[in-house]
Amino acid sequence: MASHAQNDISAGFLHEYKSFATDAVHAGSEPEQWNSLAVVPPISLSTTFKQHAPGKHAGFEYSRSGNPTRNCLERAVAALDGAQYCLAVASGLAATMTITHLFKSGDGILCMNDVYGGTNRYFKKIVAEVGLDVSFADFTKLEVLKAALKPNTKMVWIETPTNPTMKVVDIQACADIVHEHNKDTIVVVDNTFMSAYFQRPLALGADICMYSATKYMNGHSDVVMGLISVSRDDLYERLKFLQNALGAVPSPFDCYMCNRGLKTLHLRMKQHFKNAMAAAKFLEADPRVDKVIFPGLPSHPQHELTKRQSTGCPGMITFYIKGKLEHASTFLSNLKLFALAESLGGYESLAEHPAIMTHASVCEEERKELGINDTLIRLSVGLEDEDDIIADLDQALNAAHPKK
Repeated sequence: MASHAQNDISAGFLHEYKSFATDAVHAGSEPEQWNSLAVVPPISLSTTFKQHAPGKHAGFEYSRSGNPTRNCLERAVAALDGAQYCLAVASGLAATMTITHLFKSGDGILCMNDVYGGTNRYFKKIVAEVGLDVSFADFTKLEVLKAALKPNTKMVWIETPTNPTMKVVDIQACADIVHEHNKDTIVVVDNTFMSAYFQRPLALGADICMYSATKYMNGHSDVVMGLISVSRDDLYERLKFLQNALGAVPSPFDCYMCNRGLKTLHLRMKQHFKNAMAAAKFLEADPRVDKVIFPGLPSHPQHELTKRQSTGCPGMITFYIKGKLEHASTFLSNLKLFALAESLGGYESLAEHPAIMTHASVCEEERKELGINDTLIRLSVGLEDEDDIIADLDQALNAAHPKK
């Protein structure tokens, strides 16, 4: 729990996790692990390591199996997640793939119905084609989750807040229901939107916490990576085997970069929250906007739940602009500070059109059911000055809806 007071926008949320900033700076980066006593972990580019005798080595054999720079990152993330272990892989989807390889043909996977488009595509167009039983349900309704569980359900995949409609799922309640149904069913939480700073799924009953570290965990839009955190020894051993056997590992340089990004995670997330709250309040009060979906606003249907299981909110805002596709397109085309681009979670502000961009792989009928329509816009609010962020949104809204 926190050792200091939080600012007003954090009122009612969980307190900052104890020693988070200290762990972000120091965990995994202890100078004593190197003969040189380097304060910054070196980038170990060697693909192979000399052995004392056949099968007798100093902890490293081949860089796919283990790498000193990757070890530093994995130890740091484990500390920030309140986990025993972390495994770094080549991308968020590589993390999804690695976790899914825990299961075999005939096993059931139950996934939240509103998820990242790449997760939806992977489960529906790849996993379902090789004999796994994939189904989707709305986990915000606990009775729906309970009814959707089957005897063969081996994994339940939660994403919260969801991408792009920002639904918030009660992790503890879902984990309790799943584990009551079958104690061996693995509950996975995609924690990409929240980062380790705002949410700790393992403390809420999840078995696995995963990230696209490309987003907030790295935070600088210059690394593609995935992370998997666990506390169970058995899961770690199985996933460690898969990390090596599947081979979807990140480069030492990317591990160095991501570890570097973690050092400022707590500072970045506080500013993302502050800027996003200001932008969300501006948009919600604007008559040119139909609806704003931001868990930090009291108007969000799961606002109270968000406060109970999180320390705050990231920079992700979804809103519906008044009008049609042409209005959304005009808004997006006229943004100057916000870049029209996919991805999220970097220091820079981004905006995108989910129906055409990040969720184009989701079929039209399903998009309609989820509310991903032509007027839906997703923002990743960055670290620029608050007044400049709001001014850019205002002028782009003016372009889409000229004042009479």
